[in-house]
Amino acid sequence: MSYDADISFEYFAPTKVIFGVGSVAELPMTVASLGSKALLVTDAGLMESGLAAGIRQKLGDQLAGVYADVPQDSGMDVVDTGAELALSSGADVVVSLGGGSVIDTAKGICIVMTEGGSLRDHQGMQMLTRPQTPHVVLPTTAGTGSEVTSGAVVMDHKQGQKIIIFEHYNTPRVAILDPRLTETLPPDLTAATGMDAMTHAVESYVSQQRNPISDAAALHAVRLIRTYLPRAVQNGQDLAARGQMQIAALLAGWAFSNAMVGLVHAMAHSLGAVCGIPHGLANGLILPHVMEFNLSETPGLLADIGMAMGVANQGMSSAAAGETAVREMRAFVRQVGLSQRLRDLGVTEQIMTQCAELSLSDGSIIYNPKMVATAEEVLELYHKAY
Repeated sequence: MSYDADISFEYFAPTKVIFGVGSVAELPMTVASLGSKALLVTDAGLMESGLAAGIRQKLGDQLAGVYADVPQDSGMDVVDTGAELALSSGADVVVSLGGGSVIDTAKGICIVMTEGGSLRDHQGMQMLTRPQTPHVVLPTTAGTGSEVTSGAVVMDHKQGQKIIIFEHYNTPRVAILDPRLTETLPPDLTAATGMDAMTHAVESYVSQQRNPISDAAALHAVRLIRTYLPRAVQNGQDLAARGQMQIAALLAGWAFSNAMVGLVHAMAHSLGAVCGIPHGLANGLILPHVMEFNLSETPGLLADIGMAMGVANQGMSSAAAGETAVREMRAFVRQVGLSQRLRDLGVTEQIMTQCAELSLSDGSIIYNPKMVATAEEVLELYHKAY
């Protein structure tokens, strides 16, 4: 990796991280340090599994209420309803238990609790001027990195598009990473969320906004995911693998929240908005094809990815090592069980055409290392994943 002499950047990573098996026991003390009453934000599946009941018990008298109506792809109205419940219950802290959709919903709730109105009133990037409601995150997946990022992705059903909100003032205050909270995640979701983290790492490493700190986090995340995701998929009770995947997702989250992501995310966001394909699954299916697309612009950077995955070495040319990285990523996606094609998920030519157009207006695309000028270029990549 190399940088020009005039390099300049900012790096922002304010979240306190508490990691370890059993670390969820730190929750009551953490909430007490930030406020007095907490709204627990979660989803129906975690209510049914019993995980949410355990968190409610730990909070005890600190629990102001529970908001469990968060769907897979949360929306503006879901956020606004949750904020109304939080305010009416007297909550001054938000605790989120779940994956990316739950965490992003909680981020939106924190904004509306502090700023008022609707989340629609606060769309944009770095629009806030003061710290928002304190937010403690308990991730139940290892993929999104949302527990340490300033971004939230929320569906705007009126526009038919996912909206990205980036606000440093709304970054979660504390992330409690307890591997036991991910122990029951089924293999397919373990694989999909793990590929979300891998995509964050790869895209941030080749991003036009990359920097030395994000690069270090991204490359180590790639190493950890390459080693531990297959183990976590094969044996969900492997707490060492579960824990290392949580760390990898966090590192990738820190990397992409500073360096941003690129074309893979633009395409995956569009598939999610149009036909509801889970974000991590979409990322995993598209990532190798976009890596190949970017290869002409970033052979050296993809060579580094190949070395982090253990398949390239210093004796190779950058081009050869980069090609090896692309081949290995394709094999890795299959290894963790994501062998689907877009056609298997009900995607049609019409949907791909619509998503190609939508991808061009996604904010992630501007950070891609290779410029994307037309919807036809994006459509060709969808066809490769078809």
